[in-house]
Amino acid sequence: MRSNFLPFSPPLIGEEEIDEVVDTLRSDWITTGPKTKRFEAEFARRFQAPAALALNSCTAALHTALMGLGIGPGDEVITTTLTFAASVNVIEHVGARPVLVDVEPDTLNIDPAGVERAITPKTKAILVVHYAGHPVDLEAIRALAEPRGIAIIEDAAHAVAARYKGRPIGSGNNPTAFSFYATKNLTTAEGGMLTGEPEFVERCRVLSLHGMNRDAWKRYGQGGSWYYEVVAPGFKYNMTDLQAALGLVQLRKLEVMQQRRCQIVAAYQAAFGPLEAFQTPVARPEVDHAWHLYVLRLWPKRLGMERDRFIEELKSRNIGTSVHFIPIHLHPYYRDKYGYQPHDFPVALDNFQRMVSLPLSPRMTDQDTADVIEAVLELASLRA
Repeated sequence: MRSNFLPFSPPLIGEEEIDEVVDTLRSDWITTGPKTKRFEAEFARRFQAPAALALNSCTAALHTALMGLGIGPGDEVITTTLTFAASVNVIEHVGARPVLVDVEPDTLNIDPAGVERAITPKTKAILVVHYAGHPVDLEAIRALAEPRGIAIIEDAAHAVAARYKGRPIGSGNNPTAFSFYATKNLTTAEGGMLTGEPEFVERCRVLSLHGMNRDAWKRYGQGGSWYYEVVAPGFKYNMTDLQAALGLVQLRKLEVMQQRRCQIVAAYQAAFGPLEAFQTPVARPEVDHAWHLYVLRLWPKRLGMERDRFIEELKSRNIGTSVHFIPIHLHPYYRDKYGYQPHDFPVALDNFQRMVSLPLSPRMTDQDTADVIEAVLELASLRA
């Protein structure tokens, strides 16, 4: 058994990131400035995005996208129940009604058939979530949305480096929100990015900084002007150059980090795939999975224990885990406001009760990976 605890998803930060942050601290700009602009440009180029706006979180990107689309009271936004609360909270923030839909049993992504049933004349957007890094069936979603004039927003918090039918997630004209939280495939500690059409992104840029038509760099930099106007009641969502400094280096290292994630996933799949006690994650042929999460699903009767005990047993062996996610319709706020019952979304409920996210990070060594596999296999052998 391990002598030290293995966190679920520790960040991989090296001397290059530290040097870039120190360089920023020694410069004239530590808030939004030249490095943030560079990060936006390099991110857009890397993922073939029409334009990009760096923000302080993926939540900010989603909220700003909804505001930029003019979605508000009286509107409905369809989304998945199997997501983090932020994906749905932002719909509440703009005064619209979130309409939850169940997920597909293999990918755990939003079910297009459920989306079709949920569409009403009030539907203004479909907010899809690329769960665990596996892209949603965007072709099916577009076929539902585009003829009806319904906007598509992609929550790509898990999907940096994912591809759908050969195209990078974020390369489309519709709004796409990325997360750079500490556990993500690319981290700026906290942070996010919104991609989309240039005109839309510039509109969101104004909303992201108090509704001002000039940011600090344009006002205080050489050749700038102190004068600005507030053209909308905006927010304080800007990314700083300190965050962008991390992002610039992480972006350069992303390919190597993704390769390491894939190596760990391959080892997990080889170890757990043959066992009847487990259901391993899938990657459909038309996608490149980002592998932000490795979500193992248990068959409790075959394993001889429920999910919660499995997690505690791993913890006692110094293996950290997590659960992604508690379905939205089970949380008291949404359950009570909209009258949801647990079995309203049976696929999400069943999979939630069986799922556990195993450690997955490019920082993990071969020994770390072997320790996880050994602990899981040991638990699977207890039944025998």
